Amino acid sequence: MSRGRDRYVDFLRAWAILLVVGGHWLITALVRGPGGEIRAPELLATVPWTQWLTLVFQIMPLFFLAGGHAASGSWGRARAAGGTVGGWVRQRALRLLLPAAVYSGLVLFALGVCEAVGVDRGTLALVGWAMAMQFWFLPVYLLLSALTPALHAAHRRWGVLVPVGMGAVALLADVLAVGFHVPVVGLLDYLLVWGVAYQLGFCWRDGMLGGRRVVPAAMAVSGIVAFVALVRVGPFPVSLILVTGQTPSNTNPPSAAMLAWAVAQVGLCLLAAPLVRRVLERGRVWGVVRPVGGASMTLYLWHMLPVLVAAAAFYLTGIAPQPAFGSVAWWGLRVPWLLVLGVVLIGVVWALRPLERGLVVLYERTRPQEAGPLRRSSLLRLGLGLVASVWALGYFAGHGFAYDGRFPVLPALGLALGTGLVMLPGVRAAPRSEEEEYGSVAEEAA
Repeated sequence: MSRGRDRYVDFLRAWAILLVVGGHWLITALVRGPGGEIRAPELLATVPWTQWLTLVFQIMPLFFLAGGHAASGSWGRARAAGGTVGGWVRQRALRLLLPAAVYSGLVLFALGVCEAVGVDRGTLALVGWAMAMQFWFLPVYLLLSALTPALHAAHRRWGVLVPVGMGAVALLADVLAVGFHVPVVGLLDYLLVWGVAYQLGFCWRDGMLGGRRVVPAAMAVSGIVAFVALVRVGPFPVSLILVTGQTPSNTNPPSAAMLAWAVAQVGLCLLAAPLVRRVLERGRVWGVVRPVGGASMTLYLWHMLPVLVAAAAFYLTGIAPQPAFGSVAWWGLRVPWLLVLGVVLIGVVWALRPLERGLVVLYERTRPQEAGPLRRSSLLRLGLGLVASVWALGYFAGHGFAYDGRFPVLPALGLALGTGLVMLPGVRAAPRSEEEEYGSVAEEAA
């Protein structure tokens, strides 16, 4: 496989984002109560068979796989050019933190205004949860990006043994968390399970996985068999998305079953690569994939805003028909629901274009100078900024933007402080090529 830019990697990131957006929209159900209040019943808990759909929509292992592939190439080029760990980590962190901080700031401002004018706390809590439900990904990816130089050094020395070892430690942590009720140890699996997929991206880029079809075939078969065994015989549910009250969960933290499914997905992805690459060589197909990849961070962050727009336009007004929840008629209305949300999201992305251009300028003004290491004080600020940012993003992921209907003062300050500290060490540098420009996590150079 070519070590240059791989259209298939870009396709995987775009495909993953589209499935995440579509999956969130599909399972988001709104019901207007007799008093005009809006509720959001949990589809996966209310209609249990829908948990099987998560086997299709839980596609984030492939996003981490593609992210590892991209980070491997980016860090390799930086090392070859004499770049430093601190400068590279800061550059990657800003790619994620700038759009996430701007999004969070705008949402928090709107929620703060609503709280000040007396909007019901239950409504604020529901809206704050909806606008932060996708945030679990951000602190995990930020940490893996910061650890990339160390992870890549281990990869260069031990190759495939690194993800194998990480998987073994993840299984041990899961045994302690689930079997011996030590939940704190299970938190390691956020980095270990998703880190396996990320590390496999390194191996994929260096040709350690795709040289022979027997390797990805073995990964696919063994992953599926292990997943079935863990669900049918073991203690894990089939749902690969968090279901309230379901213990243990496959995502909070990622379980052995999630690890098995991630390995299976990677294997299937590698088996499909030759066919999909041939399709992507067609100009029209690539012309659709590339802009989706270019807008994927925007799509990921903002895709729940159309749900709020639709709720205000059709449910608060009582216009939306309300067949029995989970009935055939209800499922039939999912089609226009998805279409309406898609149209609104296209409008949101278009409206955000000036903001995106402003972020490009801001990134160019704050990205680190490529020559020379950061000073010790700058490295300390970078470390503190990453810690504060990870904590704040993790809080929002677990509690939403308005837990209990209240403005989250400390997490908001933590994200602002963390982002500011990461930005501080930068100096103005020469413009880079189009492929190296700030775009999004999913637009990183492969």
